[in-house]
Amino acid sequence: MMIHDITAKVGPHKKRKRVGRGEGSGHGGTSTRGHKGAKSRAGWNSRPSYAGGATPFARRFPKRGFSNAGFRTEYYVANVRDLDKNFDAGATVDIDALVKLGLVPNAKLGLKVLGAGDIKKKLNVVAAAFSASAKSKIEAAGGSCAEVVKKTASMAGNTADKKADKKAE
Repeated sequence: MMIHDITAKVGPHKKRKRVGRGEGSGHGGTSTRGHKGAKSRAGWNSRPSYAGGATPFARRFPKRGFSNAGFRTEYYVANVRDLDKNFDAGATVDIDALVKLGLVPNAKLGLKVLGAGDIKKKLNVVAAAFSASAKSKIEAAGGSCAEVVKKTASMAGNTADKKADKKAE
């Protein structure tokens, strides 16, 4: 007899465990839940981080120092070789144009242009930031670099910006 003979007779689906159907079933009494405790009762479920009364993982280690992760500026990046390959000479390159081509996923973050590769076309590039090498390569090809400040969520509540906007009006 081979394994495929057995599985053909038994079928593809395993029968579910029916608990609480009397002692003769082998799964009666406590219905496989053991005696007492929250786990044996209806409605109980565990948090994924629950460690059974042990000190939780996040509290086991001392917290020291400073992390810039919550404050750093994040950009979508594009290299000058990508701009040279995907745009015609004289085109204006901005985050919306890159989204349309699928080079960046969306326009939520600012765009930073990096200098990997070469560029031979004259392009007008509008981005939140440029690396020094990218800026020099674009300008050497006869193009222009315009920096645009992309307002982030943390900048939205900045009172100094609001005062400056009122003065400008």
